[in-house]
Amino acid sequence: MAKLLLIEDDLELAQMIAVWLRGEQHVVSVSHDGQEGYEMLLATDYDLAIVDWNLPGKEGVDICLNYRGKRGATPILMLTGRSQIEEKLTGFGAGADDYLTKPFHMKELSSRVRALLRRGHHVEEEVLQSNGILLTPSKFSVVKDGKTISLLPKEFALLEFFMRNPDAVLTPETLFQHVWKSDSESSEMAIRTCIKRLRKKIDGPDGESVIETVPRIGYRLRG
Repeated sequence: MAKLLLIEDDLELAQMIAVWLRGEQHVVSVSHDGQEGYEMLLATDYDLAIVDWNLPGKEGVDICLNYRGKRGATPILMLTGRSQIEEKLTGFGAGADDYLTKPFHMKELSSRVRALLRRGHHVEEEVLQSNGILLTPSKFSVVKDGKTISLLPKEFALLEFFMRNPDAVLTPETLFQHVWKSDSESSEMAIRTCIKRLRKKIDGPDGESVIETVPRIGYRLRG
C-alpha cells in the first residue's frame, strides 16, 4: 500500500483513477486545482504524485519544475493529452519521471505506478542550478526559466562543467582537459565556437551573457 497524490481537474477521470487505485489498496488524496495540489505535494511525504498537464491554478509542468527546484524527490507521473516528442521532453526536463498519454487503460496506469513505486525516491536526483538554469545530468536535461533548452552533447558537457565550478575562471587548457579531453577537435577555436552557440541558447534578452569572458585568461559562469 502506498500514499498517492492525484492532481487532475477532470472530475470524472479523477474519480475513475482514484477508485481504481484504491481498489489496488493505495491511499489516494485528490486535488482538482494545480496550486492546491502543489501545496499538498510540498506539505506531505507522498510515495508518488500523478499530475495532469493542463490544470487550473498551476500547470502540471510548473508543478514539476517548482517542486524539483525545492529539491522535492517524490516520483511524478505526468498525465496529458499531449503526445508530441517536444512536449514530452519538456515534461521530462521539468522533472517528471514518467509520462502517460490520454486516453490510457487503467491497467497501463497500474503498471506505471508499480514501476515508479519500485524505483522509490530515497536517492535524490542531482539537479544543478544557476542563473535560472536547471541542469539534470542523469536526464541530459536543461531548463531555463521554465523552458526546455536543446543542447548538443558538447554544449551540455561544457555547461555542466561551468555549473559545477561557479565563479571559477576556467582556462582553455582546463576546458580541454575536462570537456574535450582527447577529442581531435580540441582547439581554442572549438571552445570559442561552442561557447558562442551555448550563449545563444541560454542567455536572456538583456544582452549580458551568463558566460563571462575574462580577457587573456578564460571564461567564468556568472554567479
